[in-house]
Amino acid sequence: MSDLPTPGTWKIDPSHTRAGFVARHLMVTKVRGHFNSLQGTIEIAEDPIESSVEVTIDAPSIDSRDEQRDAHLRSADFLDVERFPYLTFRSTKVERFGDDWKVTGDLTIKDVTRPVVLDLEYEGSIADPWGGERIGLTASAEIDREDWGLTWNVALEAGGVVVSRKVKLELEVEAVKS
Repeated sequence: MSDLPTPGTWKIDPSHTRAGFVARHLMVTKVRGHFNSLQGTIEIAEDPIESSVEVTIDAPSIDSRDEQRDAHLRSADFLDVERFPYLTFRSTKVERFGDDWKVTGDLTIKDVTRPVVLDLEYEGSIADPWGGERIGLTASAEIDREDWGLTWNVALEAGGVVVSRKVKLELEVEAVKS
């Protein structure tokens, strides 16, 4: 297995990819969720630091395993999916630090675009049973949701708030070479 994917265009396989998030609830537990629908392309360049990625996530596909919470997350209090049906990420820089990779890009949520730095790990490549080539990648970042206008919250009588400002983004990506 090479320590780098082969150059070319890679289509993200949505059925084998997870775009998830983790936020604290009532400051004592973690709520995990993900988006059920996304699409994207990864361009691996001959010089890996010239590579790029573009991902579009269907905001209404949010799934936190609780329909009432999901309805609230889809509302204007959070993602406002009626007005903003997509979240997007477009890379602007790829950096390598030894075995570690960082991908900087513009994350757009609710028409607000801010830079995010993803810690990236290349999991490897494999020939699939259908004659294709696949790669695996994992990435993560922590964001402050209020930077994107996701400010809804309720103060708790005992201190703290219902939903943490900090949200961890977790991505597990499988892509197929075009």
